[in-house]
Amino acid sequence: MTARPPSPSGPAGDSPDRPRSATGRAARPATGPATAAGQGDASPAPDAGSPRTAGTPRATGSPRAAGRTGSAGSAGSAGSAQAATPKSPGRERKPGRGRAKASGTAPRPAAASRPSSSARTSGPDADPVPGAVRPAPLDAGDRRRLLGGEHHDPHALLGAHPLPDGGGVLFRALRPYARAVTVVTGGGPDGGPGSGAGGGLSAGLHSEGDGLFAGVLPLDAVPEDYRLRISYGDGDAPEVLEQHDPYRFLPALGELDLHLIHEGRHERLWEALGARPMTHRGVAGTRFTVWAPNARGVRVTGDFTCWNGTCYPMRSLGASGVWELFVPGVGEGTLYKFDIAGPDGAHSLRADPMARRTECPPATASVVTSSAHRWQDGEWMRRRAARRVHQSPFSVYEVHPASWRPGLGYRQLAEQLPAYVKELGFTHVELMPVAEHPFGGSWGYQVTSYYAPTARLGTPDDFRYLVDALHREGIGVIVDWVPAHFPKDAWALARFDGTPLYEPADPRRAEHPDWGTLTFDYGRTEVRNFLVANAVYWCEEFHIDGLRVDAVASMLYLDYSREGGEWVPNQYGGRENLDAVAFLQEMNATVYRRCPGVVTIAEESTAWDGVTRPTHVTGPNGLGGLGFGLKWNMGWMHDSLGYMAREPVHRKYHHHEMTFSMVYAYSENYVLPISHDEVVHGKGPLVNKMPGDWWQRRAGHRAYLGFMWAHPGKQLLFMGQEFAQGAEWSEVHGPEWWLLDDTYASAGDHRGVRDLVRDLNRVYAAEPALWERDTDPSGFSWIEGDAAEDNVFAFLRLAADGSPLLCVSNFSPVVRRDYRLGVPSEPTGWQEVLNTDAAGYGGSGVGNPDPLKPEASPWHGRRVSIQVTLPPLATVWLRPVV
Repeated sequence: MTARPPSPSGPAGDSPDRPRSATGRAARPATGPATAAGQGDASPAPDAGSPRTAGTPRATGSPRAAGRTGSAGSAGSAGSAQAATPKSPGRERKPGRGRAKASGTAPRPAAASRPSSSARTSGPDADPVPGAVRPAPLDAGDRRRLLGGEHHDPHALLGAHPLPDGGGVLFRALRPYARAVTVVTGGGPDGGPGSGAGGGLSAGLHSEGDGLFAGVLPLDAVPEDYRLRISYGDGDAPEVLEQHDPYRFLPALGELDLHLIHEGRHERLWEALGARPMTHRGVAGTRFTVWAPNARGVRVTGDFTCWNGTCYPMRSLGASGVWELFVPGVGEGTLYKFDIAGPDGAHSLRADPMARRTECPPATASVVTSSAHRWQDGEWMRRRAARRVHQSPFSVYEVHPASWRPGLGYRQLAEQLPAYVKELGFTHVELMPVAEHPFGGSWGYQVTSYYAPTARLGTPDDFRYLVDALHREGIGVIVDWVPAHFPKDAWALARFDGTPLYEPADPRRAEHPDWGTLTFDYGRTEVRNFLVANAVYWCEEFHIDGLRVDAVASMLYLDYSREGGEWVPNQYGGRENLDAVAFLQEMNATVYRRCPGVVTIAEESTAWDGVTRPTHVTGPNGLGGLGFGLKWNMGWMHDSLGYMAREPVHRKYHHHEMTFSMVYAYSENYVLPISHDEVVHGKGPLVNKMPGDWWQRRAGHRAYLGFMWAHPGKQLLFMGQEFAQGAEWSEVHGPEWWLLDDTYASAGDHRGVRDLVRDLNRVYAAEPALWERDTDPSGFSWIEGDAAEDNVFAFLRLAADGSPLLCVSNFSPVVRRDYRLGVPSEPTGWQEVLNTDAAGYGGSGVGNPDPLKPEASPWHGRRVSIQVTLPPLATVWLRPVV
C-alpha cells in the first residue's frame, strides 16, 4: 500500500517523509489512508479484519499508531485522574479542573435514533452489538474547531459519554483516513484473550466524514476497558490496529501540579510538563503536557501519526495554561512535536520546551524518554554534601565535549576524559553547554532545548554515564548554563504559542543586540519557574556539581549593549533589571537549598555589587546579594594578560596591572579564568600571548600559570592550554594532540608544560595555604609588590593554622641571584617545592636546590630575610623546611 498525503486539516509546517516498517512496507499509523467510501458511508462500519496482537512490543521509534506497546513509566503525579466511568448511567461525566463546557457536548439523540431496550447488551455472555445508532451531528462550530486543532476541550466531544435519561452511551473517535472504527471490550491490546471475545461487545461506529466516527450504544455505563479497533487500507485485507481510546482518560496531571505551575513554584517542573512515559489507570502510554496559555488549541503529533496532527487534539487545563493528553501505547523513543494554533489561528509545529531528549541536529523533533541509569557515585555525593567549596581545592579544566577528542560520544569520553583529568590533578571539569542547540558553531551557547543533553554525543543516560565516571574518579562536574538568551528558531521557544511567551512583549527588552537572540521574560512567574527548575534539573537528574551561569552582566542591565532610546528603565528609572535580579536570587537560593554541595558560578564582567553575597544581605545598592558561590574574575584575567603580552622591558610601566587585583580580591569569591573566550576569535592561544622567541613564550606561559595558581582565588584553564597548544581553539578540530606525539620533534616542549600543570595541581592540593583561606584577607600578605624595575612579585599565602607558602615570580628574562626577600621569622629554613624553570618542564634549570636559611637582616618590614635565586621568566614556590 502506498502512503497518502496528510489530512488537509493537519498542521502547517514541516512534515517529515513517512518512515517505513522493518519490512520496507509503508507503516500505517492511526492516521493511515482510507478508502473514499470510508469517509461518508452511512451504514455502520464493519468489524474488518482481525486485530494485530497489541501485546507484542515494537521497536522503539516505530511510526505505527499509538496502539503499539510503549514503555511503562511511573504512575501519574500528584492528584492523578479518577476512573472515567460516570457515577450513574444517566449522569454525564464532568470535565476536569478548569475545563469549560463546550456547546458541542454530546447531544441527546432524537427519539427515532435512540436504541430500544430490547437491543441492549448486558452480562459477560451477551452477544456483540452488531452496530451503533447514528447520533445527532456535532455542533458545526465545535466540529470546525475540533478538526482545525482549535478546540480547548476535545474530551467533551471525543471518547465515551453517557446520555441523559438512560439513552445509552455515545462514542466518538477522530481517526483521519481510517476505513472503519469499532468499539470493543473484553481482552485487548494488553494481552487479553481477543477483543470482543468472551462476551465483550464489538460495535462499529458510523462515519461522520473528515475522520470522525460516532455511534450510540445501548449501554448503562461507559465500559472501563473499551478500546478502538481501527482498520485502514483498501481491498479485502485491511490493516487493523487496536488501542485504548485516549479520550476516555481524565487528566493524568494532578491539581497540586497545576497549582504549583500557575504559581511558578514547581521545583521539579520536568516531572509535570513534557512527555512522560507512565502507566495511567493500568494502561501504558505517555502523558503529553505543554504550557501554551494563549493558544487556541494544541495537538500532539509525531512519528506515531506520520506527522499528521489532526488525530490527537489536547485539552486545556484551565487557568494554568497547560494542555494535556495521555496517549496509550506511545513509549520511549517516540518522536513528537506540538502543533500549536496561535491566537490568530496560524499553526506552527514546535519542539517541546520541556523535552528531555531530542533528535540529533539538524533534525528538531523531541523524543520521549525515561532513564534506566543506575548511579554508582554514592560516595562522591556524600562527600560533596559535606565539602565547603571556598575552603577546598578547586582547580578546573574547561572542556568543549564535542571537540576535546572529536568523534567521541559521552560513553567514549567516559573512558578517556576522567583518566586524563585525574592524571593532571584537576579537581573539576567544566563542560561548555551540553543542552541541545541547533548550531554547533555557537559552542552550545544558543540553546533551544534546555532540558535535553545534546544528542550529538549520545542519549541522556549516556551523559549520566559520563558524569558517573568522572565522579568515581573523584572529579567534580560543572556545566555552563545559559539563561540569558535563546535563539529565534521558529520551531523552538520564540513566540511559542503565537505570542511573546518566553520573551518580553516589548522588543526593546526582548532583543539581545549582541547575538541576535531573545532574552527571557524574568518577570513572568512561569518563565522564571522554567529556568529555576531547569537549574535544579541538571543538579538532581544528572548529579551536576556546579552551574557556571553565562553572560550574567547582559541579564543585570537593561541598557546592556544598547544606546539611548533603545532600552526602557525600570520602575524607579534605573538601568538595573530588577526581574533578572529576583530570578538569579531565586535560582541560587533554590539550588543551594535543594542540592547540598553544589556551587553556582557567575560569569559577570562588571563591578555589580554583591554577586557572591547572600541573597538576604542588603548591599550599598539597596539590593540583596545575587547569591552565587563564585564569580569569574574577568578584571584579573584582562589585566594580567595585558601585562604578560608586553615585552619585559616595558612591563615596569604596567606593574600595577598585576597588583591591582589584590585591591578587590576579597570583594567577591573569585575564580581566575583562562577560558575558551581568551583563545578564539583572533586572540591566539595562551602561549602566543607571550612575547619573544619560542623558548621565551613557553617560559612566560609557565611562569604565568605558576603565578595564577598561587594567586588568591580558584583557577580555571581551557583545554589545550595545559600543553601550550600553538593554535587557536577550533570547535571542528579540537586540541592539537599531535603536539605530544613521540614523532613530533618538539613534543618534549609541550609535554614539559603539561607536566608543570600536573605538578601545579599536585602541590596546590597538598598545600592548604593555597586554598584554605581563598576568601579571607588574612590568608594573603605581600612581601614585594613594588619591584617594578625588576618585574618581580613576591607574596605569602597562609593556611588556617598560619602555615605559609612563599610565591615569587620573576617576569624578566634575566637571572636574579641573591635576591633578598623578607620572610616570617618562625621557619628555620625554606625549601623550593616548585620551579617553573625546571629542566623537566623545558626550562633552563636555574633554581634553589638547597634549603635557604633566614638571616637576621631586616627586609620588607620583617626581622629576617632570605636570599633567593630567581630564574628568568619563572615562578618559584617555597615552603618552610619541616
